[in-house]
Amino acid sequence: MADAKTVRDFAKQHDAKILDLRFTDIPGLWHHISFPIDQLTEASFEEGFGMDGSSIRGWAAIHESDMLLKPDPNSHMLDPFTEVPTLVMICDVVDPVTKQRYDRDPRYIARKAEMYLTSTGIADTAYFGAEAEFFIFDNVRFDQREQYGFYFIDAEEGRWNSGREENKLGYRPRYKEGYFPVPPTDHYQDLRSEMVLTMQSCGMDVECHHHEVATGGQTEIDLKFDSLVRSADKMLLYKYVVKNVANHYGKTVTFMPKPIFGDNGSGMHTHQSLWKAGQPLFAGDGYAGMSQLALWYVGGLIKHGPALSAIIAPTTNSYKRLVPGFEAPVNLAYSRRNRSAACRIPVYSASPKAKRVEFRPPDPSCNPYMAFAAMLMAGLDGIENKMDPGLPMDKDIYELDPEELAGIPSMPGSLEDALDALERDHAFLLKGDVFTEELLRTYVDYKRSKEVDAIRLRPHPYEFALYYDI
Repeated sequence: MADAKTVRDFAKQHDAKILDLRFTDIPGLWHHISFPIDQLTEASFEEGFGMDGSSIRGWAAIHESDMLLKPDPNSHMLDPFTEVPTLVMICDVVDPVTKQRYDRDPRYIARKAEMYLTSTGIADTAYFGAEAEFFIFDNVRFDQREQYGFYFIDAEEGRWNSGREENKLGYRPRYKEGYFPVPPTDHYQDLRSEMVLTMQSCGMDVECHHHEVATGGQTEIDLKFDSLVRSADKMLLYKYVVKNVANHYGKTVTFMPKPIFGDNGSGMHTHQSLWKAGQPLFAGDGYAGMSQLALWYVGGLIKHGPALSAIIAPTTNSYKRLVPGFEAPVNLAYSRRNRSAACRIPVYSASPKAKRVEFRPPDPSCNPYMAFAAMLMAGLDGIENKMDPGLPMDKDIYELDPEELAGIPSMPGSLEDALDALERDHAFLLKGDVFTEELLRTYVDYKRSKEVDAIRLRPHPYEFALYYDI
């Protein structure tokens, strides 16, 4: 555990000149503000640093905009991308009047979820391990005006010809056939390796990296699991590293769930487990070596899946991915090994410490603090109410006959439907004041006005192909 002295000694050792403080908005984007390093005193860890929160999405109104940022000493690191030596710390947001944590700070929501877990007596630690996928493009252009709208992707690994003379169509993965090819079909081995080495230099524990199923340089880098808040911290750092390494090489990365039509989208499969007093609670003698507690946790994820979708798959683009036929888990069921189920029980190891549930509907466009907290609250509600997850589904869900399929609940088909589900089913999120009615209302209103309605009001380019000559 680091303290103020540890951080100040670290800054001096690395001759840091700038202090960079980071925090997160409701949609999940990292923001920062920088100070000369001499402003980092031992007192500043308690007193915080002032900032204006009025322009942060989903945050304070203009008349209550003053906020304090309190740096977390355990998050300190040296920024690997700045020329000027820069000390980075993740911050908690505090109301300067009440001196209380700010309810709209997503990191506080995640912290409250951890505190609620402890208060239940069920467990003392929730571990999360997220597998975020992303695409690596050479270039992207997009715009939307009153009289036109377009996007154009240029990718070295694309199965299309960008018109550049040097682009050859050999050694490119076919649609849905990009899983684990060696170079030269895998164009980005070295680029991914540099991303991994940079993550390690920032103190992150990386397990592996590989090419994913889609074209366009789709990639996955897996981090080792960690406690809920720390895992969410690392996911934001993960995105920061990936985007900056790619940018250094003239590439651009997107965590959009479905940027390419006709190919697989990007998910963020999230492994989760509960522990108490250093012992795993998900191992037992039930299905797939799971405990009854673990199966109730799965029952909570399945029951609250539609409501969770508004937080774990929170964009209109998310529902371009969550459709049958693209390895997307649209049906709320559970199974060992079967990747077409929303809840998968990995069987790589028989060790009790390896027992976990992998929830597959989330995608990397989500805010990890809110997504991890919401999943934990759904699982805990399943345990507290002993929710039966039903029978496991150990065959390909997409090959079921209509009668069998009709009995399996499914994820919503659009962000609008997901927001409706969240409005109907959110009492489980309010326990322990982890989420608040006010925060959820702000979130739903933002998503409806800034995203759902914004897309609904604009003509889609394909509508011209469908209807122009009607």
